[in-house]
Amino acid sequence: MDYIREFDIKLDKEYYYAGENINGVVVLDTVENFKLRTIRILLRGKAHAEWKVLLSGDRRTVKDDQYFIDERQVVWGEKNLETTIPILPRGMHKFPFRFSLPESSLPCSFESKPCCIRYYFKVTIDIPYASPPQGMKYFTVIGPHIDCMDEQYLKPVVCEDRKSTCCWCCKKGTVSLRCVLERSAYVCKESVKLKATIDNQSGDEVKLRVRLEQCCEFFIDRGVLGVSKDLKHLVFEYRGTSVKPRSRSKWDSSNSLVLPPMPTTLVGICRLVQIYYVLSVSLDSDKDADVVQVNFPITIATVPFRIPNTNTSPTIRYGKSRDDHIVFSTLTDRTEHASSHVEGGQYIGPEFLLGQVYDGNEHHIREPIVLYKPLYVTVDKSETN
Repeated sequence: MDYIREFDIKLDKEYYYAGENINGVVVLDTVENFKLRTIRILLRGKAHAEWKVLLSGDRRTVKDDQYFIDERQVVWGEKNLETTIPILPRGMHKFPFRFSLPESSLPCSFESKPCCIRYYFKVTIDIPYASPPQGMKYFTVIGPHIDCMDEQYLKPVVCEDRKSTCCWCCKKGTVSLRCVLERSAYVCKESVKLKATIDNQSGDEVKLRVRLEQCCEFFIDRGVLGVSKDLKHLVFEYRGTSVKPRSRSKWDSSNSLVLPPMPTTLVGICRLVQIYYVLSVSLDSDKDADVVQVNFPITIATVPFRIPNTNTSPTIRYGKSRDDHIVFSTLTDRTEHASSHVEGGQYIGPEFLLGQVYDGNEHHIREPIVLYKPLYVTVDKSETN
């Protein structure tokens, strides 16, 4: 509209935890007086899953939604106007608002092609005899609350595997692998604490290989159209040096297994998506992959590990990632966007583009415009041990 010079929604920050208050203002700069019924604001948090499936020879779109927050306020005017419509004078106006996020566990903001979890404000300006201008503001919810200091994550996990290698009918020796995972929960940018003992009594060299995999399970429950989709992504892979035949070796991960920014573990909170991580440790030979292998569940948390009986706590970093370069602003305002090679970092526009429902294929009609990216908690890498 010609008489509206600026229309914006500003929040006190970009990210929030469950139970926090959100303070913001609706900014409206006008160049003339005009009648204005109401300014309404909607706070919504929802998960949306959508993709195409082939049923009886026809391609159909299946979709489902789950709502976590749905609250409304009127920041100008009354809900039911039966009297004279008020006039908003020209000039700069700021309409403050305040919402409280629920205390219950909220899933983290999440973006992928089959499913997204988004939190946003939508403001509608109700002007008589005119199409109501609308504005949207997305923000990140960091959750759910997972503390690395919980007892279930502090217990070391031990796994072993062994295999006797043979050549035709001749037994050649045994390869064994014993791994100890110091703890099973980590915040992004922490180093996974893993130790491995390798006993190679075979006639072939073997190499240690460590892989972290992200597993995403998507669900749409629509009666006969109920469907699911599973996606897996390699988060990182580490390859160790060779272990000679008839020899033993020990390996300590030290700082070689650093977790990149990625979505929090999400199990049992959102019915449309589950996210979990599996750490696989194996020994490979030139002839065979995964001669022996052990697997550990890894939990990506939102509250970092603290050294017991000390007053020091790791510094939580918040920042923005631009073209794979991290740009830090202030010490108290640092989060990172998810890595682009995992779900959660494969962003699309805030709303599904018209006629471009994800069908499971990798082709794209055109590059989507990225208007919003969720943030994920990391710790200061220099402080991790």
